[in-house]
Amino acid sequence: MRCQDPRQCGQKLIRRWPLKPREGLESPVTRRLNILHLVVLGVGSTLGVGVYLVVGVVALFVAGPAIIISFLVATLSSVLSGLCYAEIGTRILWTGSVYHYSYISVGELWAFIAGWNLILSYIVASASVAKAWSSTFDSLIGNHISQALQKTFFQYMPDYLATYPDFVALAVVLLFTGALALGARQSALITKVFTGINVLVLIFIMLSGFIKGDLHNWKLTEQDYTSITPGSGGISSLGPLGFGGFVPFGLDGILHGAATCFYALVGFDVIVTKGEEALNPRRSIPWSILITIFICFLAYSGVSAALTLMVPYYQIHPESPLPQAFLYIGWDVARYVVAVTTLCALTSRLQNIFFPIPEVIKDMAHDGLLFQGLANVFARTRTPIMAIMSSGNLAGLLALLFKFSDLLNLMSIENLLVYSLVAFSMLVLRYQPEQNLSKREEIDVSECEASPLAPVREAGTSNILKTLWYPINTIPTQESGQIIYGCTLLLVLLLTILSLILAQWPSQVFSGDPVLTTVAVLLLLLIAGVTVIIWRQPQDPTALYFKVPVLPVLPLVSIFVNIYLMMLITHRTWTQFGVWNAIGFLIYFGYGIRHSLAGNNHQQPPASASQTLDKNIPDAELSYPQE
Repeated sequence: MRCQDPRQCGQKLIRRWPLKPREGLESPVTRRLNILHLVVLGVGSTLGVGVYLVVGVVALFVAGPAIIISFLVATLSSVLSGLCYAEIGTRILWTGSVYHYSYISVGELWAFIAGWNLILSYIVASASVAKAWSSTFDSLIGNHISQALQKTFFQYMPDYLATYPDFVALAVVLLFTGALALGARQSALITKVFTGINVLVLIFIMLSGFIKGDLHNWKLTEQDYTSITPGSGGISSLGPLGFGGFVPFGLDGILHGAATCFYALVGFDVIVTKGEEALNPRRSIPWSILITIFICFLAYSGVSAALTLMVPYYQIHPESPLPQAFLYIGWDVARYVVAVTTLCALTSRLQNIFFPIPEVIKDMAHDGLLFQGLANVFARTRTPIMAIMSSGNLAGLLALLFKFSDLLNLMSIENLLVYSLVAFSMLVLRYQPEQNLSKREEIDVSECEASPLAPVREAGTSNILKTLWYPINTIPTQESGQIIYGCTLLLVLLLTILSLILAQWPSQVFSGDPVLTTVAVLLLLLIAGVTVIIWRQPQDPTALYFKVPVLPVLPLVSIFVNIYLMMLITHRTWTQFGVWNAIGFLIYFGYGIRHSLAGNNHQQPPASASQTLDKNIPDAELSYPQE
């Protein structure tokens, strides 16, 4: 379908799928998961590279002992996102994908952005965990691999890449990619066992920190810093001192640390994907998400406290913080136990990350937004082989060449964007009329009913201002849904500008700079006014076990916090993020907008003529069930 005029192109960008399950995505399942099962699943998917490596990187370079506060800020942001996830998950039980949520509520372009960035977040997560696995293994055998590779390749590596190519991380990624391509299945038993071991070792680490820790490490001064001899306690170099004390890098360090720490709390969304298997999803999903986030916060803050009490923050080893911390206090046996446990936890985390990647790619290709070949399934293994190999090769390349810190920042910005889209989708969905959500919207883009942004009928144009403040109906209508969509988009724009100002020029704003302070105040007034307009509109009366309270304030606060944390991430990360999305837009506007099933009268894409692929395997059989 080619655009005949700008209006037609605009209609295509925001065409939506219905709320009901699409053909091929609904399959019979057994409801067997209670809150405890979902919490175990959520904790197992969240506690991983963050608790073993992110803690060390952020404490050493960004926040110092105040990393505990950074995790608190990141947790508050995660709670807000989790509440939005919980409502949309209890409303749309047949899927747990942000891609589908966005397609249903806010339209095709936003769905593509969500899915495209979700793909990158999984790929970057795979690369970062593989790199963490490599660093931990290298530390376990005395850092011989890294020293040899760095000596050989250091002079050939540019500054914006890692100091040496990590061939071990590449091998780990390719091993998992090959296993997945051959039809390996995700094991729920392995996840449960490794989660149990993981929790026990984290408790041991926290107890060790309180036993062997020294409160003086939270009161360090320049005199303590200068008295340290590099090489003592197994530490080869010192990190920055900052101002010393508990908050050595100030409020700026805490907030920048929170932006990176957000990555460590990613993973609870796996609970939403199990909505169809939950015994009482409308009750168990919200409670499981909140309990998971709370447990993970206790684990992260406890390990952070233990680490910074055992070792001065500027002596933390960036690539193997916990094993080296036990070496520092003289507990050599515990060092090896922690290192082996770290490898087990990272292996389990890799398993949880790798399996969803081809599913997201296959769904987008099946819908016509990505190249159809990516949805083809190999008959013998019943796996989308092209989706697996393309994502695995990219993850391997990132693990081989990129710095671990760059991968962390890229992962954080991707997930902050995805969680913002969840809050955006939830807010828009709450105010949409039921008929727009329960049946397929017209595909003929010349009809104004095709999208939530279609112009209102001429008869109502003169009363639009009155309708904004005094809605006639007590239930959502097409007109009120259009108002919500437009106002929410405007709010996202205003919140983005405000976040940019507060992140880049905070001292000037709060010190009374006439230009920046005036702009910030005007933005706040506009945000407040548009928020009131949304508040005045009728909401969907459908009864749900859980609904986000204080609407529309809470999801808007979630969006603002997420965008603000995004603005604190480095310029290099924003460049990488921009390049990835530029490639995505080229694919969407060059291919996806013309081949989308939403614009082709529901016709399935033509089957490939390849004889190595099985065209008769239903989508329901292409999932990766847990054994």
